[in-house]
Amino acid sequence: MINRRRAAFAAAAVATLALTTACGSSGTQSAPGTTSADNVQPAGQGTSDYGYGSSGGGSGSGGQAGGTDTAAGKAPKAAPAGKLALHQDAKIGTVVADSKGMTLYRFDKDTPDPAKSNCAGSCATTWPPVPADGTTAPAGIDKSKLGSVTRADGVKQLTIAGWPAYRYIKDTKAGDTKGQGVGGTWNALAPDGKKAGAQEPSDVSVFNHPDLGGILVDGKGRTLYRFNKDSAWPMKFGCNDACLETWKPAKPADRSKLNGIAPKLISTVTRPDGTRQLAVDCWPVYWFTGDEQPGDINGQGKMGLWFAVSKEGKKITTTPEG
Repeated sequence: MINRRRAAFAAAAVATLALTTACGSSGTQSAPGTTSADNVQPAGQGTSDYGYGSSGGGSGSGGQAGGTDTAAGKAPKAAPAGKLALHQDAKIGTVVADSKGMTLYRFDKDTPDPAKSNCAGSCATTWPPVPADGTTAPAGIDKSKLGSVTRADGVKQLTIAGWPAYRYIKDTKAGDTKGQGVGGTWNALAPDGKKAGAQEPSDVSVFNHPDLGGILVDGKGRTLYRFNKDSAWPMKFGCNDACLETWKPAKPADRSKLNGIAPKLISTVTRPDGTRQLAVDCWPVYWFTGDEQPGDINGQGKMGLWFAVSKEGKKITTTPEG
C-alpha cells in the first residue's frame, strides 16, 4: 500500500513538472500539436480601419508572390477605395490615394494587358488588394483608366490603366509612401497608371489632364492659370487687392528645375507691391484657392477670364462640362 502511494506521488510530481515546462518562462502557451508560430496575437493588435494588420505582415522586402494564405485561405478583406484622390509627394511627385488618403501601389511582377495579379498569399497580406467596387475617379484621373481584375478568390481588384492596385500594410496614415521602392518591385501609382517617382519633382511641370491635355502645374501639383485682364507687353497686372485673396501669384521657378516646358518660356516679373511672380511666356500666372488637389481645374473658365496654360505657354480655353 505504501509503495502504491509513493508511486502515485511520483506520477503527480512528473505531471506537474511537465505542465510547468510546457507553459515556459514566457507565460505563453501553445495549443496541443502547434508551435509557437501558431500563437494568436491579443485582440486588436496590429489592426486598422481597413480591416488588416498594420504591424508589418511581411519583411521589408515587400513579400513574394504566392506564399501562405490566411486561415480562411484568402487575403484579409480590405475596404473599397471610394473616390480616389491625388496627393503631391515632395519626393516622388503626384501619387494616387484612396478616399482616406492612403497611397495605392503597383507591383512590377503583375501585368496590365491582360490585367493579372501575381501577388497572393502572404504577399497579399502585406500588400492588400484594393477592391474595385464603388471606386470613382477625381478630376485628374481619366475615368476610362479605371477597371478591375477578378482574383483567384473571386474578389474584383481595382486596376488603373490595367495595373492592379494595392495598399501597403506599413503605411499607417494619409500621405505615407513607405511602400515606394520596396523590394525594387513596388511603386506608388501615378495618375496614368505609371510608376510615381519616374521623374524628379519640378518647380514647373506638365500634368496630363484627362480633359484639358498637358497643363502646367507648380511644384505642389497645383494648376497654373493666367488672367485675361493681365497683359504681357506692356506689363500690366489686372488681379490686385481682393482678387489676390482667391488667385495667388505663383512663386518664381528655377529654370534648372523644369519638366516638360522650355526654359525660355519661364521668367519672373515684379508686381506693383514688390513681390516676385512666376511668368510663362511673359504672362503672370496664378494658382486658384478653389483647387484642392493635383488635377483640379475648378478655376478653368472662371468669369470667362481665367484659363489653364499649355506647355507651349498658351492659354487653354476648353471648359469641361461640370
